[in-house]
Amino acid sequence: MLSYKLNIDKKSEIDPHLNILKRLDTLIDQYLTPQILCTRLEDLPIQFKNPQPRPWQPIHWQNINPEQVIGIELEVFLSILIGAIETEEPIRGYTQTSRQYLEPIHPQLARFVGGIAAPDGTMLELGLWEKEERQHAPALIKIYKQLTGKQPTFSLHTPKTYQPLDHPYDDLYRHGLHRVITEYSAVCLYLWLMAHTTSTLQQVFAELLQDEINHMTKFWGFGLWLFPESYLSRIKHSLHGIIIRQNATKASHIQSTTHLFRTFRRMMGVLNWNGWSWYHRLELVYTFIKVLHLLWRWSKNLTPEYLKQLFVTEY
Repeated sequence: MLSYKLNIDKKSEIDPHLNILKRLDTLIDQYLTPQILCTRLEDLPIQFKNPQPRPWQPIHWQNINPEQVIGIELEVFLSILIGAIETEEPIRGYTQTSRQYLEPIHPQLARFVGGIAAPDGTMLELGLWEKEERQHAPALIKIYKQLTGKQPTFSLHTPKTYQPLDHPYDDLYRHGLHRVITEYSAVCLYLWLMAHTTSTLQQVFAELLQDEINHMTKFWGFGLWLFPESYLSRIKHSLHGIIIRQNATKASHIQSTTHLFRTFRRMMGVLNWNGWSWYHRLELVYTFIKVLHLLWRWSKNLTPEYLKQLFVTEY
């Protein structure tokens, strides 16, 4: 089994006197190398056969304190935490919706994502994606409690349920775009939060980031294999429209792109986007663009033959 362990975070406690964009560059160069992305993707067939959750490094939660938040007002930081908790909390809904879209197309990936469910919906086995992601909301809640001494108050978000419309491949295509873009957005958010934190607090976000990179990479590669003709151009067009706030009605595939824009807008609303300063918004947009360009360059090296050996398996 390939090792999940990366060289975190003693080096990632980068000089707090560096400006945030330089800190972001350092983090992106450390956590999103082509070698790391390929390792995470190549790990998927191994996880099909012997699923093992990625272990976190020990965290000394009691060491987290407000001084570890840098370059942003604590109140704004806390509001972002609340939004992240609301987004991460309903992981069961996310996994089961994705499992249902995947089952007709790739049963092994469906099991990786959402486990095995009885006809009445009772879970017989948890998926590896859920096992790893279900740690996120509790970790964010611990951060909030450590920074404030209070239990966070947040709203429960209900994810979209399974709603097949056309052919299973078309349904998965639309759903898969949403899933990849939300994972990509989480990667960018946690990179940005790492740039605004130090010490133990940064270490927690590093663990969340590595989970999101792991899952984003696997879903990205799967989409590129299953839809080789249109997947990359569709992601690029959708993200371009979102990042520059383009009117979604001008895009091709109007309805799906509009839904993506609404999903992104809802997520940023939950993260108190209106309370962000212009330079914090600029930092996050910078992160989105730089990570997208990096993924784009990496994707060019993922040949059909390479992807086929990862995803074409006997069920």
